[in-house]
Amino acid sequence: MDTEELLKEHLAMLRHHQKPPRNVNLELSASFSVLDRVALFITERVGTFGFFLVIITWTAIWLGWNLFAPVGARFDPAPAFVLWLVISNGIQLMLMPLVMIGQNLQGRHSELRAESDFEVNIKAEHELEAVLLSLEHQSDQLVRHEALLKDVLERLGKPSPVVRTVGNDRD
Repeated sequence: MDTEELLKEHLAMLRHHQKPPRNVNLELSASFSVLDRVALFITERVGTFGFFLVIITWTAIWLGWNLFAPVGARFDPAPAFVLWLVISNGIQLMLMPLVMIGQNLQGRHSELRAESDFEVNIKAEHELEAVLLSLEHQSDQLVRHEALLKDVLERLGKPSPVVRTVGNDRD
């Protein structure tokens, strides 16, 4: 089997074994349950500056009211602020596992993207290998054609032409 046949066989094998690229975003979103989607929704909202501003504003209003409102209107008087502490800690305790679940789901997405990138890199490596084989084959063909051309010119009694390379224009 000569080089050209090997090259054609290699290219045919590459074409046969290539899978279409995966859309890992669709694969991942299809795998989420309703609870997974809720956890992701909360994780994406809790990690924003807007949520931070809501919590800061709520805390400032709560503490401001209970410090500066008329004594009879205060519902969680200083210095204890017991209700505020309970509610704040409750929010934190509920958000912590939800954020961790959301981060785990986002980590799964990162792993799928990395796997997809790896598959694309392997595919590109195989394609580059085929291109290099083709270039080697073309180079061999050019060398063979040059030798044949020199042989034909020698038989005709004509001098062989001077081969000029790129960047050699000083002659």
